[in-house]
Amino acid sequence: MNIEFTSQSVLIAGAARGIGRGITEAFAARGAQVFAGDRLGDEMAGLPAHKTELDLLNKAALRGWIETSEKTAGRSPDVLVYVAGGVLGQSAKPLEEVDEEAWRAILDVNLTGAFLSAQAVTPGMKRRGKGRIVFIASGAGLRTSLTGIQAYASAKAGEIGLARQLGQELGPFGITVNAVAPGFQRTSPDYERQWQSYSPERQESLIANTARRRPGTPQDIAHAVMFLASDYADFITGQVLSVTGSP
Repeated sequence: MNIEFTSQSVLIAGAARGIGRGITEAFAARGAQVFAGDRLGDEMAGLPAHKTELDLLNKAALRGWIETSEKTAGRSPDVLVYVAGGVLGQSAKPLEEVDEEAWRAILDVNLTGAFLSAQAVTPGMKRRGKGRIVFIASGAGLRTSLTGIQAYASAKAGEIGLARQLGQELGPFGITVNAVAPGFQRTSPDYERQWQSYSPERQESLIANTARRRPGTPQDIAHAVMFLASDYADFITGQVLSVTGSP
């Protein structure tokens, strides 16, 4: 199977670090014209993409980013990958101690941002009669979260539900919507803080209980995303693909 994206316009929302950076590099290596968006503008240095610093929760900024991509590429986006999210440096607390502002912050960046980004690219994809939207969710959306953070588990479950609902709604317009649920990785400050919080015994157990006996990499996730964004996945929509190294 040879997957290429020559001449296609691909938007990566949350491209600066870890998984997002790996996905950006993978699409660029396969011929895509990539538009990378992230609030961490300085950290996008060196990416093989058109880079825009923006707040993915700002609807006007999203519209401007998409309009710029359309003018540059001469076409509406072919693919949107929403990667932004994480736990924003938060750690687990008992339910009665969770601050509402902290709860909303995690839901906003993980779920509301995915909704707004999909909403913004849909008109152009509808006009062309084809499009691919992929959300980077988490195994935390399918079961309890290793982080222990209630908002993160809820947001990722919501992101998966959003993919299912949009897959149903947008399918008649030639647009597929799917989610990828990565397993544990050491690819961002949030992941690394979580890893370092574990005892050596728990770190060893986490790897030993993974069938492939290693943590995931951005490349593992990028390969899954590119499959779902390709023509090979034209009859797959509203699904969640777990990429965890285990059954």
